[in-house]
Amino acid sequence: MSIRRLPSHLVNRIAAGEVVERPASALKELVENALDAGAARVAVVLAGGGVDRIEVADDGRGMAPDEIRLALERHATSKLPTDDIDTVATLGFRGEALPSIASVARLTIESRPPGCEGWAVTIDNGVAEREGPAAMPPGTRVVAEGLFARVPARRKFLRSARAEYAACLDVVKRLAMARPEVAFSVEHDGRRALSVAAAQHRPDRVAALTDRALADNAVAIDFEREGHVLGGVAGLPTFHRGVADHQYLFVNGRPVKDRLLIGAIRGAYAEMMPRDRHAVVALFLDVPPSEVDVNVHPAKTEVRFRDPQLVRGLIVSGLRRALDAAGHRVAHSAPADVMALWSHESPRPYGEGVGGGAEVSPSDTFAAAPHPTLSPQGRGLSFHDPRPTFFAPPPAARAEPATAAPPATTDHPLGVARGQVAKTYIVAEAGDGLVLVDQHAAHERLVLERMRRALAGGRVAAQALLLPEVVELDEPACDRLEARAAELSDFGLDLERFGPRAMLVRATPALLGQADPAGLVADLADELAAYDEALSLRERLDAVAGTMACHGSVRAGRVLSVAEMNALLREMEVTPHSGQCNHGRPTWVKLAHGDIEKLFGRR
Repeated sequence: MSIRRLPSHLVNRIAAGEVVERPASALKELVENALDAGAARVAVVLAGGGVDRIEVADDGRGMAPDEIRLALERHATSKLPTDDIDTVATLGFRGEALPSIASVARLTIESRPPGCEGWAVTIDNGVAEREGPAAMPPGTRVVAEGLFARVPARRKFLRSARAEYAACLDVVKRLAMARPEVAFSVEHDGRRALSVAAAQHRPDRVAALTDRALADNAVAIDFEREGHVLGGVAGLPTFHRGVADHQYLFVNGRPVKDRLLIGAIRGAYAEMMPRDRHAVVALFLDVPPSEVDVNVHPAKTEVRFRDPQLVRGLIVSGLRRALDAAGHRVAHSAPADVMALWSHESPRPYGEGVGGGAEVSPSDTFAAAPHPTLSPQGRGLSFHDPRPTFFAPPPAARAEPATAAPPATTDHPLGVARGQVAKTYIVAEAGDGLVLVDQHAAHERLVLERMRRALAGGRVAAQALLLPEVVELDEPACDRLEARAAELSDFGLDLERFGPRAMLVRATPALLGQADPAGLVADLADELAAYDEALSLRERLDAVAGTMACHGSVRAGRVLSVAEMNALLREMEVTPHSGQCNHGRPTWVKLAHGDIEKLFGRR
C-alpha cells in the first residue's frame, strides 16, 4: 500500500480528537478566544448540555471577513506575532481549535470590528456552507451546533446532558476565576445558570463562584520566591470537601490540572486533615514564561516547569505560612446547644419576679395539685396550675445514683471505662494495660457496620424530619442527587428537588440520630461527583455509607457517661473492623503494663 497525503477535512477531524473531546473542550477553546480578543463581557448559551448547541458571544475587537476565513484554517493564529513560542502570553496559540470544531459540528462565526460591517461564515462538518453580511454589535459570536452529529463513534461516548452541562459550567467557572475583570453569564436550555459581574479582586470572584462560606473560612496567600509569585485563597484545614474538584489551579492566568501542583497542596495540608478529605483552594501561580512550558498537550491544561522542586517548595511554604498565620481559627462554629448554655439566665430566688414581686412561701410548693379541665376547644384535657411559678435554686453539688460495682477488667478485651480525657478520648483499664479510645472514630465504624446490616435486610429505616430542611447547592450537585434519589432512599435519606439550586430533605437515616442534614447532603453530592455514571450506588456502598456514618457518630467534644462509654467498648468488641475508623485511622491504642512502668522508670 502506497503512502498518501490525507485530505484536509480528515486531518482536521483527527486533530479534533485531541482538541475537542467533549462539549466542555469546545466551549473552553471558544471562551479562551473571546478572552484573548480583549472581551469585557462573555455570554455563553448552551442547549442539551452543549451537545446540541454552544454559543459564545463577546464584545472584543472582532475580525474582518478575510481574518474569519483565515482563522478557519489549521495553524492560523493572531496570538504568536513572533516565532518565540516560549514567551506566549495568551490562552490560545496553536491555531487548531476553530478548524477542529468546524470539522465535527456546524460552526457559524459572526464578527464585527468597531467601525466596520459585520460578516458571517458557516462551515458544516468541514464543508463551507455560506458566508455573507451579518447585523450585530461590535464583537464576535460563535455558534457550534450538533457536535459529533456525523461522528457517531465519538458521540456515543459522551455522557448524559446533565453531566456534559456540569463539565461546561466548571470550565466557565475556572476561566471566570482567571479573569476577574471580565463579566460572565451562562444560560442553559433557556434558563440563566450563572451570572457574575466584573470584580476587582480575585478573592471576591472566587467566593462568588464557589462556596459562599469560603470567604469566612479561608486565608489569603501572598508569597514570592525567586521571581515566582503565589497568590489566591486557601480554605482552613477544617473547611474541606469529599473530592478534589474544588481545587482551582492557574499558571500565568491559565487554568491547569497539574499533578505536581495537586501533590504540593496535599503535602501542605498533610497532618492537618483526614486523608480522604481535600482542601478547597484557588491558587494563582505567576512565573516567568521561560520557566514553564504550556505546549505539552493540545488541550493546554498540562504544563511542565523548568524547576519543579522550586515550584513545589513555593506552594508548600506559601500555604503553610498562610495557614500558620490563621492561628486557632477553625471553620466549624460551636454547636448551638453549647452556645445556648452561656445565654441561660441564672436561677432566681424564691418569689423573685413572680406576681409583681409577691413573696412565695415554701408551703406554696405543697399546694393542691392541679385539676384537669376541658380545653376551650373541647378537644382534650388541659391542666391549669393555680400555684405561682417559681425557680428552685440549683443543687450545691452533682450527685449520681449508686450503681453496681464495675465488672472485672479481665472480663473484657477493651477493659472497663475509667474516665474521659479532653471530651474526646475514653480511658479504659484492661487486664493487661491501659486502653485509649477515640470516641468519634470508634462510633463512626459502629454506625457504618449497623448501616451495612440494615442494608443487608433490605433498606435503612428513615426518620422523618419535623420540618423539612432546604439545602442550597450548586446546580450540578443537585442534578447528581436528584438522579440518585431513589437509591439514596434505600439508605434512609429522602430527598426531592426544590428549585434549580436546592434540595429538600424530608427524612434522614434513623441510625444517624440527630444528624446534620446540610453537611450530610453536601458531602454526598461530592461523593457522587467522583462516581462514574455506569456504577450503581450500591456498588459504592462503603463510600456513601461511610459518609453517612461520619455524620451520625458521636463527635469529639461530647461528654459521655460511664454507662455510655462502657456500652461503646462492648459494641466495639463484637463489631468487625472496629480497630479502625472508616478513613483508616486507628480507633484505639493500648499501653501495656510494661510500657507504663517504663514511662515511670520502674523497669
